[in-house]
Amino acid sequence: MTLNSALEDLRSTTLKAISGSLRRLEYFAGLRDREGTYTHWGLARIHGDLAAHKALEQEHRYVVSRILSTPLHRLLVDVEQSSRMAGTTPALYLDGLIQNLDLLPPQPGAGSARHFNSMLRALSGLIKVRPDAIRLIS
Repeated sequence: MTLNSALEDLRSTTLKAISGSLRRLEYFAGLRDREGTYTHWGLARIHGDLAAHKALEQEHRYVVSRILSTPLHRLLVDVEQSSRMAGTTPALYLDGLIQNLDLLPPQPGAGSARHFNSMLRALSGLIKVRPDAIRLIS
């Protein structure tokens, strides 16, 4: 018998190993198939498929909500860290995020997709116009 819920387990184990909101967002998007079903072998094995799916979807939505409420200057720092971990430049990292149409959870909420895309484009514009923007705010 487990003492933690699937969500608590996810937060205390898996997500501790992933730094940065944008990297976590990519992680959740990668766990979802074309039908929108989240799959995580370890969580499903311990908590069952339904509980694992619900925890992953709930945390995916939470990560999106946190990103959308984070000031751009903090997201620039996240972009720097995430791009470094991905082994690419901040500009290329953001271009990859902009091209990925499946980053958001299913039915993300009214205006969330537009807000998210606007935020990514604003960050990309800042990085391209002022490549030193990250260094200036750090």
